[in-house]
Amino acid sequence: MAAKIKVFLVDDHGLLRKALHEGLEATDEVQVVGEAATGREAVAKALELDMDVILMDVQLQDPQMGRSAMSGVGAAVAIRRERPRMPVVFYSIQDDDEYYREFRASGILTHYAYVRKSNYLLPSMLVPLLRDAVNGRSLVDPEIEDRVQEVRDLDEQSPRALLEPNELRVAELMARGMTNEQIAARLKLHDKRAVSRTNGRIYAAWGLSDNAVDDKVARVRATLIYMHNRLMIWDENGAALVQDRRGEWVPFFEDE
Repeated sequence: MAAKIKVFLVDDHGLLRKALHEGLEATDEVQVVGEAATGREAVAKALELDMDVILMDVQLQDPQMGRSAMSGVGAAVAIRRERPRMPVVFYSIQDDDEYYREFRASGILTHYAYVRKSNYLLPSMLVPLLRDAVNGRSLVDPEIEDRVQEVRDLDEQSPRALLEPNELRVAELMARGMTNEQIAARLKLHDKRAVSRTNGRIYAAWGLSDNAVDDKVARVRATLIYMHNRLMIWDENGAALVQDRRGEWVPFFEDE
């Protein structure tokens, strides 16, 4: 009989974590050697455990960290700095672009699977994924792959991709609330008017020159576009609109 797979289980939902633990061990092919509820806890424990593979939720809430909580992908990247190519199986019920974007940026190449939890619900379906990851094989659930590609396509059309490097730097400093004079000083520009000219290029690239708005309004709108990295337009009532997956312009803010 093949040796049991030593699994480190990471999920922020206590009841689900308990059910997975019991279900996996009931297959008689898995030994759960440790558990964690947050990304921070996962990184700390992963350096101590004798494990073969990590089974980890992508979304990990952390009450102490709030919105800056480390995701499963972020935890895997941190763990692999100390334990290179540590096998990991990600699962998720979330469909948030930011998780797919983070996964793309992580550079994870091998020894992994990324699946939608609803497609691989039973422990008996997870065990082959765990064993394949341990053996260096990788899998991306077709639904996940489609969404990753969709996010890639979105990013290639992102507002930031429309700017040259110097324009992007000015947009970043503008979004930090700096004045033109402060930006010029930070970038050590000889001609302070260069910032105003660059602002004009940014507004033109993002369609902000198409409307008769003053520089202060354009500046605020450019900051919103930079921070969210999504092209926006504003209707005659001042409501911000973005394109949905069907290409239709819809309100960006929920109360509009």
